[in-house]
Amino acid sequence: MSNPPLFDPRTVPVVGRDVHLSAVPSEALQPAALRRYFAAPPVWSPELRAEPAFSNRTPTQASVLVPLVMRDTLTVLLTHRTSHLSSHSGQVAFPGGKADPEDTDAVATALREAQEEIGLSAAHVEVLGSMPTYTTGSAFVVTPVVALVSAAMVIEANPHEVAQVFEVPLPFLMNPANHRRHRVQWEGQEREWLSMPYHDGQMEHFIWGATAGMLRNLYRFLQAH
Repeated sequence: MSNPPLFDPRTVPVVGRDVHLSAVPSEALQPAALRRYFAAPPVWSPELRAEPAFSNRTPTQASVLVPLVMRDTLTVLLTHRTSHLSSHSGQVAFPGGKADPEDTDAVATALREAQEEIGLSAAHVEVLGSMPTYTTGSAFVVTPVVALVSAAMVIEANPHEVAQVFEVPLPFLMNPANHRRHRVQWEGQEREWLSMPYHDGQMEHFIWGATAGMLRNLYRFLQAH
């Protein structure tokens, strides 16, 4: 979910945590296992597909890269978007953005945007596959492209778009005990979303909305195996 004006997701009460759901086993969070899962996807259904709309503009195709960095424990690379951007400003996000006419497909969009935003070369990226689209409240129809990324990558954030780059251990995000549910009445509608706050010892990274929703769908995908 994008930030509507004057909307602070951190102030919305937590109405539940999914402690009753099991975490993805550690053996399923290894590069070889992920390659197998995406090569032969299971029959599954994403839990979250679209947010309540708060924009009347024409839907726009977009892609994000879900970069799984191949460290001893896989991590998910995320960004804090700069505060002056016209959409999703200040939020935690995957590298990505809207499709350009020259992009051949959703994967090309994700790779180009990752290069532009954080300087990630496609030479360090092994695309595993794409997840079902996720439509944001701001009318972006987002294709998440999941990829393994070499730990030898070189990151150079574009300061116009990215305020910070950080990593979160994949097992943390694939454990529903760390998934919190929020609910609020806003503009006559009840809105509910997930957050996955992560503390790295220095600050809290408040992962929520569309980014959390796509991570939740990745959890459902891996649990279906």
